[in-house]
Amino acid sequence: MHGWSIARRLFLAHFVFIVVLAVFVGTASFVDARDRGYTETADRMLAVAAAIADSPLVVTAAQSPDPTTALQAYTLAVSEDASVDFITIMSPDGIRWTHPDPTEIGRPYIGEIAPAVAGTPFTEVTSGTLGPSVRSVVPIIEPDGRVVGMVAAGVKTSNLQIALNARLPAILALALALLVAGSVATWLLGRYLRRVTLGWGPEELAQLFVYNDSVLHSVREGLVLVDRKGDLVLYNDQAAELLGIPPRPVSRSTPAPAIDDLPLPPSLADLLRSGRTVQDEIHLTETRVLVVSQEPAVPTPTRARTRAAPMGTVTTIRDHTDLESLGTELASMRTLSDALRAQTHEHANRLHTIVSLMELGRADEALAFATRDMAVSQHLTDEMISSVDEPVIGALLVGKFAQAGELGVHLSVDAAGTLSDSGLSVQDLVTVLGNLVDNALDAAAGGQAPRRVDVAIRSVSAETGPPAVVIEVADTGHGVDADDLDDVFTLGYSTKEPGHYGRGLGLALVRQAVNRLGGTLTVTRRVGAVFTVTIPLQVSAGTTGAVPNA
Repeated sequence: MHGWSIARRLFLAHFVFIVVLAVFVGTASFVDARDRGYTETADRMLAVAAAIADSPLVVTAAQSPDPTTALQAYTLAVSEDASVDFITIMSPDGIRWTHPDPTEIGRPYIGEIAPAVAGTPFTEVTSGTLGPSVRSVVPIIEPDGRVVGMVAAGVKTSNLQIALNARLPAILALALALLVAGSVATWLLGRYLRRVTLGWGPEELAQLFVYNDSVLHSVREGLVLVDRKGDLVLYNDQAAELLGIPPRPVSRSTPAPAIDDLPLPPSLADLLRSGRTVQDEIHLTETRVLVVSQEPAVPTPTRARTRAAPMGTVTTIRDHTDLESLGTELASMRTLSDALRAQTHEHANRLHTIVSLMELGRADEALAFATRDMAVSQHLTDEMISSVDEPVIGALLVGKFAQAGELGVHLSVDAAGTLSDSGLSVQDLVTVLGNLVDNALDAAAGGQAPRRVDVAIRSVSAETGPPAVVIEVADTGHGVDADDLDDVFTLGYSTKEPGHYGRGLGLALVRQAVNRLGGTLTVTRRVGAVFTVTIPLQVSAGTTGAVPNA
């Protein structure tokens, strides 16, 4: 039985139970019918004997010199009419006056008579001349209370057994109907269990459950299981951490919370409810960048059915927060690399110009040209080093200067205070500043002249107010329409032409980083859009704050 499925085991157990129940019910019904038959027969015999004993004819005959002559024919007629096997009238000392067998008249009555002699009717089951019988003995009492005789009326137990046997087919039919109905119910229940358990046995299911539970706890990806109605069924600890929701209930009797009751991003909640299949879809929470894949949970096909309807969905969630931050930083470094490559090409052209001037004997003009070009480059480098004390941010801005030059946009940077001692993550600063400047350069490049982007970085000390880092990026583009304020930070939203990787991601990452740092982000309008980020230095990383879109 070790390899048997739950359905087969339950069918066998239920079938045995139904058989035992049918036997028990049949036996109990037969015993009950037998007992009721004996009781009803005893009551009927008592009524017949009492009626005869109370008859004036019998009372008078019992006191006559020859009771047999007056009572024998009478008792035989009453026995036939009342369907009684025998009626015996006897003297107080037990000598028969009447009997179905005339040869027994005058002989002693076989059976108990003492209660009747004492004036008390009674019923018993005993053997007499006709065999075992159910009989009642009633005294014949004179008006003065004297017992002048007794009447015994009885039915042979063989006749009673015949009547009981007549009921046996009905009892057996009832037991058989119970057995058939129980077997059909057991078979239907077995089919249902075989379908819902996929034919697995209890040991296999227990082992499978232990393995699945271990997998849920051990995998580094978040796993979320949703049924076909869109209700949350199960999720592991990693999913709870990534989604910022309470861990799953310890008690398995406690249902998992509903999707609508969890603080999930609207896009992710809609995906879980929809059940659609996706691969590596990006969703942003307040603090994380999540890559989500979702597949239908389809039962393994069996021989009974080759196609099975999905039972729900299995969703895997991976944390790409650090990867996206590194990607943003890599994009900024790539911008710097492209700028340096462009400068290298430009410097090569200028070097050829200087060499040609020297070959033409115009050394003074070559020296002046080289000195002027070096002064411009050195001025830009000195300005970045003196204004921004964080080398990574400085390198980022140098690259943005080159990028702005290629787009025909004038970029100005105004920095005050220090960033190196702020304690803020360089990756977060690169994410915020890099994406804001990129967004501003694109906006300014699409606007009308003069095209410019102004960047202001200020570190507010505790002497002038709450310590914070304030980053302001202003452009001369078209600005952000009031109708777009609620959408501009949404993942995937972009006013640019579709088809470019990363569209609609930059500002969403900015808002996420600001939230993670506990800061605020506001959007106002001057010539174009003005994005202002304020990051309080006393709030540790990981604290979530609201980001008003105003």
